[in-house]
Amino acid sequence: MTQQQEQEAQLSPEVVLGELLKNGVTHVVWLPDSETNWLYLLMQDEPTLDLIPVSREGQAFSTAAGLTVGGKKPVILIQNTGMMESGDSLRGWGLSLNIPVVMMVGYRGWTRHGVNTDTAATYTERFLNAFGINYYLVENGEDAPRISVAFAEAERTRRPVAVLVGDEYHGFNR
Repeated sequence: MTQQQEQEAQLSPEVVLGELLKNGVTHVVWLPDSETNWLYLLMQDEPTLDLIPVSREGQAFSTAAGLTVGGKKPVILIQNTGMMESGDSLRGWGLSLNIPVVMMVGYRGWTRHGVNTDTAATYTERFLNAFGINYYLVENGEDAPRISVAFAEAERTRRPVAVLVGDEYHGFNR
C-alpha cells in the first residue's frame, strides 16, 4: 500500500464530521482532549453544530438526555477511560431514560493485533457488554458508514449505542 493509499484509508476528521451531519446531529457533548483537536476545529467551524464541553464525562450523559428531551440530536464524544468512569451516569441518564444517543468512544490502548497498550482497551468491550450496549468498531474511512448504523440503531432501540474509534491517533492529530 502506498503512503497516499494508507492516508486515504485512515479515518479522517472530515469523514467523521460528514457522518455526524448526515445523521442530523445538532450538538456535540464532549470532554475536550488532544486526540480530537482536528475534529474539534472542523466542528467549531460547522454552523449547524453546537459544541457543549463538559468538565467530567459523567456530565455528558445528563446533558445529552436533556438535549434529547428538548428535541435535539446530540452525540457524545469521549474516551474509553471516561466512559468507564461515568458508568453510573450512563446507567441512570442513558439507559434508564431510554435516551437514543450515540457515544463516539476513543478506544485508547487498542490495537488490531490483540496486544493492547493500555488496560483501558482490555476493559472497554467488557464494560459495554456488562451494560448491554451494542457497539461498532471504526478503524478507517471504509468503516465510517458504521457510524450511521449506530445512529439508526440508537433511534430504533431508544438506547445508547457506542462507536469505538480504533484509529484515534491517525488523521486526528496532523
